[in-house]
Amino acid sequence: MSGLVVLKLGGRVAADAVRDALAEAGDATVVVHGAGPQITYELTRRGIEARFVRGRRVTTPEVLEVVRESLDGVNAEVCAAIGPTALPLRGEDVGLRARQVPSLGLVGEPEPCAPGAVLDAVAAGRVPVVSPLAVGPLNVNADEAAAALAVGLGAARILFVSDVPGVVFEGALARVLPADEAEAALDAGAFEGGIVPKLLAAVRAARGGVQASIGVTEVPA
Repeated sequence: MSGLVVLKLGGRVAADAVRDALAEAGDATVVVHGAGPQITYELTRRGIEARFVRGRRVTTPEVLEVVRESLDGVNAEVCAAIGPTALPLRGEDVGLRARQVPSLGLVGEPEPCAPGAVLDAVAAGRVPVVSPLAVGPLNVNADEAAAALAVGLGAARILFVSDVPGVVFEGALARVLPADEAEAALDAGAFEGGIVPKLLAAVRAARGGVQASIGVTEVPA
């Protein structure tokens, strides 16, 4: 969809940053949000161990219940911040599909798609706000879900907004990090934690024809 921007909001910044991010993104925008801090907090409160593998959360049925509740809460906050044009959507309800990663439990790797409900919302001047649960249900990383939607929808741009300004590479904030260089650095273990799925998602989006940015860092194909 020409001119469409996919805006991925991290859980730490979701409600606070949404207005500024939407102003930058423009009129035709799809929002995908995470809820990482909220999920981890609630798991800790319930005495459930939080485990990650390369930035993906290992998800049992017990963890999935917390994921769903936390995503619903953040989705409501983001929609309230946007106002009446916002349309809350669960990925599993609109047909977000993913290949299960058995080693991680109820976790999926999302596939490019163009859900009709998202297209209809944008055409009607609404702002779809998508939570990253895939059909199954499967827990999917929000960065990867945003990239899959961006490629499937033929978006012009994807912007990852988080509580960090961009990608720090070799001791400095990178303004441009080509996809091949990013992949080589990832394979070499140069990055760890939450930046890993962001970079992987940005690379996939860029190679799918979508202009990708993580904060100030551009990731060209």
